[in-house]
Amino acid sequence: MRKKTNCQYCGEMLAEKVYEERTRLFCGHCNETFYENPVPATCIVTIDDKERVLLVKRNVEPKAGFWCLPGGFIELGEKPEEGALRELEEETGLRGKIGMLLGATSSPSPQYDTVLMVGYLVKNYSGLLNAGYDASEAGWFYYKELPEIAFQSHLQFIRIYYAAYGVGR
Repeated sequence: MRKKTNCQYCGEMLAEKVYEERTRLFCGHCNETFYENPVPATCIVTIDDKERVLLVKRNVEPKAGFWCLPGGFIELGEKPEEGALRELEEETGLRGKIGMLLGATSSPSPQYDTVLMVGYLVKNYSGLLNAGYDASEAGWFYYKELPEIAFQSHLQFIRIYYAAYGVGR
């Protein structure tokens, strides 16, 4: 992970300082402590009438060439649910309605250190399935025939759905 070296306000070099019992980045010129927090992201377990899960094949790093759930980073001003549904449409061409929150977890990231991942369930959707700009393919998979999933958090949300509903095993 790239570590910040300069203050985002004045450009001065940052130092490390123990504050609130943690080592944090600090700008002596601005007298500003910088809190580094997880980056929020969402993903959606979309299920069709055959109890298959929708996956997209990534064509961007990290994990280009691997399959994952539709999802991505939440934009400023978006609610997590809005970001999830936006990502679903961008990556698959489908518009959906969130049925429930599946949970939240964190994942390690080489670029951001930690990603806070929120997972949702969608069973009510419309549109024509079409891989978006950051996916090379999109397709439906039975639980027993899942390809290798790019991110452990995505696999966790898939498993939560199938364990709760006892289907596809």
